[in-house]
Amino acid sequence: MVTAATYEARRYGINSAMPMAVALRRCPHAIVLEPHYERYKAASRAVMQILGDVTPLVEALSIDEAFLDVTGATALFGPPFAIGTALRARIQAETGLVASVGAAATKFVAKLASGRAKPDGILIVPEEQTLDFLRPQPVTALWGVGQASAQRLERLGLGTIGDVADAPLAALARALGATTAAHLHALAHGRDSRSVTPERAEKSIGHEHTFERDVTDRTTIERELLRLADQVAQRLRRGGWVARTVTVKLRFGDFETITRSQTLPEPTDVAQRLATEARALYAASPVVGRGLRLIGVRATNLLPSGAVADGLWDDDETWREAEGAIDALTDKFGRGAVQRASLLKGAPPRRGSVPDGGV
Repeated sequence: MVTAATYEARRYGINSAMPMAVALRRCPHAIVLEPHYERYKAASRAVMQILGDVTPLVEALSIDEAFLDVTGATALFGPPFAIGTALRARIQAETGLVASVGAAATKFVAKLASGRAKPDGILIVPEEQTLDFLRPQPVTALWGVGQASAQRLERLGLGTIGDVADAPLAALARALGATTAAHLHALAHGRDSRSVTPERAEKSIGHEHTFERDVTDRTTIERELLRLADQVAQRLRRGGWVARTVTVKLRFGDFETITRSQTLPEPTDVAQRLATEARALYAASPVVGRGLRLIGVRATNLLPSGAVADGLWDDDETWREAEGAIDALTDKFGRGAVQRASLLKGAPPRRGSVPDGGV
């Protein structure tokens, strides 16, 4: 699978989530690089630190994107254009990366502006020009409009954000539902009251694996589910969270993707419990005879671990103690110093573990 494609590759019709075989047929001379997630995290930390030197109000949106509230920084660093220009120059000088910057009065318009400035530019949308900037944009630029919503809007003859702004709210509500209609109508009029929140509560934590070939062996798949559950549980414990719900993601060789979820009787941060539930969800899914290309485990409905009262007994006490010991040894000797014996057995080739949550 293609994780990401450069702008040069995209001109050949290559995009993310495309099978590598298809990508190489479209561009036989493409340079294919293996992913190195640890390097990406290190670069992300370096960039976020640079952003934090301008303002403490930094809200990371993903590994390579963040919102900044520079209202209080303009007295020191100048207007938004000067701040954006200086940030882009410093990021390139210190990390070798190019950055696009969008600045506006609201988060939605700033994100849209940064997208229009890619791959290496800056776009400032003054508040008084917000509507002029928004109106000609396609409806798919609205935050929350996916393929299905776009088709419903197009059936109403609404192709641009300006069309949505001019449409009666009642008509939008009949097509999309009252909540979604109100949300999109507000965005189309440039209204977005969300503030930049430096520390956001985690909503979910997940990991997934993409195999190099379709896998049908149940033992292999269950071993990978345990490995993923281990990684999820470690992040839960380090973050001080417990999860109420476990979700399994299954993507087949034909790229059909299904998810299955189970809410637990008691919240947990124990990998063995997460793995048991994940394996049960996999076993109950319609997977007989179908090869899996990707599997994922996600923990949702997170609660602070200190907010959950201890029961009279703990069915997972033994595993909890064992995993706590593994955490302590990992902190002391590094990742991989100790692990489950069942995970030392041979596994099929895979592209590496990619965290897909934590946002």
